[in-house]
Amino acid sequence: MKTLVCAGLVAVGVFAFAHPLSSAIPAEAVLVGAGDIASCESSGDETTAKLLDRISGTVFTAGDNVYERGRLQEFIRCYAPSWGRHKARTRPSPGNHDYLTQDGQGYFTYFGAAAGEPSKGYYSYHLGAWRVIVLNSNCAHAGGCHKGSRQVQWLRAELKSSPTFCTLAYWHHPRFSSGPHGNDRSVGPFWDALYEADAEVVVNGHDHLYERFDPQAPDGSLDSERGIRQFTVGTGGRSFYSIRRLKSHSAFRRTKTFGVLKLTLSHTRYTWQFVAAPSGRVLDEGHSSCHSRK
Repeated sequence: MKTLVCAGLVAVGVFAFAHPLSSAIPAEAVLVGAGDIASCESSGDETTAKLLDRISGTVFTAGDNVYERGRLQEFIRCYAPSWGRHKARTRPSPGNHDYLTQDGQGYFTYFGAAAGEPSKGYYSYHLGAWRVIVLNSNCAHAGGCHKGSRQVQWLRAELKSSPTFCTLAYWHHPRFSSGPHGNDRSVGPFWDALYEADAEVVVNGHDHLYERFDPQAPDGSLDSERGIRQFTVGTGGRSFYSIRRLKSHSAFRRTKTFGVLKLTLSHTRYTWQFVAAPSGRVLDEGHSSCHSRK
């Protein structure tokens, strides 16, 4: 059983991130995290949390924050002692295990306002010069993911109402994956809307491995001009999956390695690093410019 580091970690609080217009936009901002994270049956989340201890910036979660059923007591006993010490700077997204407790009550209670409205589980924020959109791929709990659903309508409105040069989105279930879960067509409408808005990056979890794709269109074709680069980072600490069927345009893969994805976001470009636990070695890295806007 894990030991709680301090009592303050279990408190449910409300916090807000400053909108970039409230002060000068920094030259760079860091977004770092993973999905498929904490379990009292694994010490993997403790090794990845130690990486977060050494990396400043905003922490994201790509779903399945705690196992097995997303109960509040599991968050307190299994998540809080590791990733929970970074709760004040975390912007989470929900996974399917977080909804094994009715309506995701443990998840929404633990993270509070940071998780968005419990009936939705999706929201957006600004980080440096970037717009970051958090979606809920547990479609039945979010009013659907299909074209015309309230979530996709919200996404399209959000993309139009708050234009930025660079856009990133994250949620749990990947549209493309070489892991055992494979491609998930249900999130295709997310990709359609993001692609039409010239978004740069999508980050997911669900398959417990690291995989980076070259930029693609929503149909999976290579698109070096307008394509979205997808990262699957289900390496937060729960367990390992193997490659099942290699998908087209999968550029880099790593299995049997826990770690976090560190994204450094500047005004017109971004860099990525997959940082392995416990060594802190960078196993994959690169950089790219944001799409030029029409």
